[in-house]
Amino acid sequence: MNRTTDSATDDVGATASTLGRRAGAALAAYRAGDPQPLAGLVREATPLLWHVVRAQGVERDEAEDVVQGVWLALVRNAATIREPDAVLAWLLVSARRAAWQVVRRRRDAQRRTAALPEPEGPRGGDLASTDPPVEAPVLVAERDTALWRSFSALPERCQQILRFVAMADRPDYRAIATVTGLQVTAVGVTRGRCLAKLRTLLDRDEGWVST
Repeated sequence: MNRTTDSATDDVGATASTLGRRAGAALAAYRAGDPQPLAGLVREATPLLWHVVRAQGVERDEAEDVVQGVWLALVRNAATIREPDAVLAWLLVSARRAAWQVVRRRRDAQRRTAALPEPEGPRGGDLASTDPPVEAPVLVAERDTALWRSFSALPERCQQILRFVAMADRPDYRAIATVTGLQVTAVGVTRGRCLAKLRTLLDRDEGWVST
């Protein structure tokens, strides 16, 4: 290995080591009641977690939810992580495991679909079908497209908060506040405003109104 390669490897190792120290310091600060360093860590380390998740075969539209779930898990388990200096490794391992679960569920669903028997053709005397009309899937697809179009037009913070809220039956506002940098008391208010903005955008979208 030449000196240039050795130098590049050393730089990567030094960067990872520095990020690891900052991650440990951020967790320690959060435990002490200061959430700001952890919010900064979220911004800095999220691209790394994204890369780890995508490398396991997770689709792009699922990767963001996986990464956000990892951050929420860190906040929920902040008090039980024994070695703050190992928090970066904890994040990477958690991201990889969560990605594996997503990929495994997708493959299982594909196998179940492939194993379904072919539907029998219509026979004389059969009752009229109670299945939804043929155009129903098209309408649903159009509605979903309109929803995501309006959602993508929201400010980044609104998108982040609404994703967090959608991921849990009972959202943890304290965890959401830590990850987004908001005050806990502001999460609910901000969520309401974001939903109102989404409703306004949907009302203006002909693709949504016509479905």
